[in-house]
Amino acid sequence: MALENKLERIRAILPEIQRLVSPCRACGHACGADRTGDGAGVCGAGLGDGDHARWQAALPHFGEEPMLVGRGGSGTVFFSHCCLRCAFCQNWQISHCGEGRNGHYRELAEVFLGLERQGAENINLVTPTQYILPILCALETACARGLGIPIVYNTNGYDAVELVRLLDGVVDVWLPDLKYMTPESAERYSKARKYPETACAAVRAMYAQAGPVRSENGIAAGGVIIRHLVLPGDIAGSFDFLLWLRDEKMTGVTLSIMSQYSPQYHAARYPEIDRPVTRKEYEDVVAFAEKLGFEHLLIQEMDSRDTFLPDFEREQPFL
Repeated sequence: MALENKLERIRAILPEIQRLVSPCRACGHACGADRTGDGAGVCGAGLGDGDHARWQAALPHFGEEPMLVGRGGSGTVFFSHCCLRCAFCQNWQISHCGEGRNGHYRELAEVFLGLERQGAENINLVTPTQYILPILCALETACARGLGIPIVYNTNGYDAVELVRLLDGVVDVWLPDLKYMTPESAERYSKARKYPETACAAVRAMYAQAGPVRSENGIAAGGVIIRHLVLPGDIAGSFDFLLWLRDEKMTGVTLSIMSQYSPQYHAARYPEIDRPVTRKEYEDVVAFAEKLGFEHLLIQEMDSRDTFLPDFEREQPFL
């Protein structure tokens, strides 16, 4: 989308976004916290107003999907807090403990522009939904100053359909997880019983809006990339997930099937997930996806569980 059109769209939806987050209905919890006041809500992200966000790291990241990385890396901003309480979260330092620093949206705009100056291929917003109001204010400021690289919305998938529809014309690349296909697993491991219905509706809306990935010089300029983390014992419902995508006529989507599960954070409290995924478990899911006719599969090596494990207490979390 042309820069002037994106800027116009941001300005048009800001009042609607403000209404959506006060009281907050941006994610599936619809907890009603006032994001323009001091409401922390389920995610814990209350900062006293709608002008500030909290983030832990902002850097060109070379561990994302190839069409996001290119030569310059994906300009990744890791926001603090999260609306899911995943027992096995590998980003628990920021998602659960809230580590990071508070900054005004004007400072966040400088972060975006700085990443573009460093040569980043895009602005990759990681777990952004709880801060969508200050993020949009930052994007308005940055776009007014010429920010021209694609915006990637890197989300856990627990997003309200209304939010997805409002962000049409602002988000270029949707990068959702689809974590679970049963409410029982979603509740047990992430405290979000409504996750399957909410995430499926959100992903359906994303794909209707943006469609398959469109690339320019090998870099994603638009479209949808869906991530799915294979869990031990098919707790994620991987085969049902693939069947759902097929039935929704999404076999043309770029699908990143991840083998990187590692029993982090509180996973030891749940014996059934306190182990890595086996090679057979992972390869069976990949083979089923191929059998169903998925056209654009991204496959991980089995040793990626160590390669992609971050430590957000380091200046460079992925070194």
